[in-house]
Amino acid sequence: MNIPAPNPSSQTKKSVFYSVITNLTFWVLISIIAGVLLGHFSPENGVKMEFLGKKFIQLISIFIGPIIFLTIVLGISGMGNLKKVGRIGVKALAYFEVVSTVALAIGVAVAYIFKPGKIDKSGLAIGDASQFTKGAAEHFSWLQFFLSNFTLQVLVAAIVCGIALNFYQKREQTILVLERISNVVFTGLKYVMYLAPIGAFGGMAYTIGKFGLATLIPLGKLMLCVYLTMALFVFLVLGSILKYYKISIFSILKYIKEELLLVLGTSSSEAALPSIMVKLEKMGCSKSVVGLVIPTGYSFNLDGTSIYLSMSVLFIAQLYDVHLSFFEILSVIGILMITSKGAAGVTGSGFIVLASTLTALHKIPVEGLAFLLGVDKFMSEARAITNLIGNTVATIIISKTERDFTELNLSSVSEE
Repeated sequence: MNIPAPNPSSQTKKSVFYSVITNLTFWVLISIIAGVLLGHFSPENGVKMEFLGKKFIQLISIFIGPIIFLTIVLGISGMGNLKKVGRIGVKALAYFEVVSTVALAIGVAVAYIFKPGKIDKSGLAIGDASQFTKGAAEHFSWLQFFLSNFTLQVLVAAIVCGIALNFYQKREQTILVLERISNVVFTGLKYVMYLAPIGAFGGMAYTIGKFGLATLIPLGKLMLCVYLTMALFVFLVLGSILKYYKISIFSILKYIKEELLLVLGTSSSEAALPSIMVKLEKMGCSKSVVGLVIPTGYSFNLDGTSIYLSMSVLFIAQLYDVHLSFFEILSVIGILMITSKGAAGVTGSGFIVLASTLTALHKIPVEGLAFLLGVDKFMSEARAITNLIGNTVATIIISKTERDFTELNLSSVSEE
């Protein structure tokens, strides 16, 4: 009896099919497409799906505090050199300020050249911006920023505990206990991430159902400029920084594709915060650098938000035919260098920052924010994705400068 030999090509096809249907990225992408279709063809039902996106983000948020705390405490206690903690912190803040300023400048430059605000505002939908403009005259408060930023609070607490642990007599036993707790937390996160397609579906269905694709047409020029500027920043600026260290921006984007799709679906970079920390450690970045740079970056390194804020200021100025001199444009960048740091941790904070910036300039009508409300949700994805990529690159660069980076095959790690 002749037994037919197995068909290699058939086995390969089965293997590829199995890897696709068990790939989280595939299901997140399918969910985003399904969300768009539901929101477009049945807006009422799409809006009702909002709770799915919100519940998923709330579930992920439970892990943010413990993961940041455990990663930083274990990272600092395992360093054995407290000077290194300060050095990493100073390097990170210096890097954030330089790169964020470049992002602001690029946003201003593109808006100045392409003039997205040179359109007829009479046909634009006007939203209610009073909730953001009524407190615009208030000065930026670092205390308020700290008190409203949970990530920053956990970061500070973890640094203090990590330093204190170095002087504790039962340091080794405590580290063992924390490592066990860390394993439990990360295992829990692994299973929660299986719900990512549901969260992405709910977030996208709500966005399309609530605001509709038709709202993009009147402000399409602004949308196009924002997305173009984000792409220029990611591939030219961040790509060049990585290239200096002989790393391809495309390999990094491929490695974090699941997190990028998750952010696209939920419009929240916080949804990917726990998992991006895990991936950066697997990539080869040290626990101490990941623990210090990522949480700090989520508060101070908002490249996408910086681009959006600077473009929005010029957009409103152009919409009202307000001419800004070269020195006034420099003032915009200077003011946003300070106020943009307050655009983290609070819902709607981007509009509050914009209102504060426009008030400080005393030249551009604050009421212009009302024209941005309709399309802001569609641009939040670009902001959040750029913020995520910016913080990923920052962590890699700081690890490189600390010579604390283990070279690994990104493709093999991403398939684990």
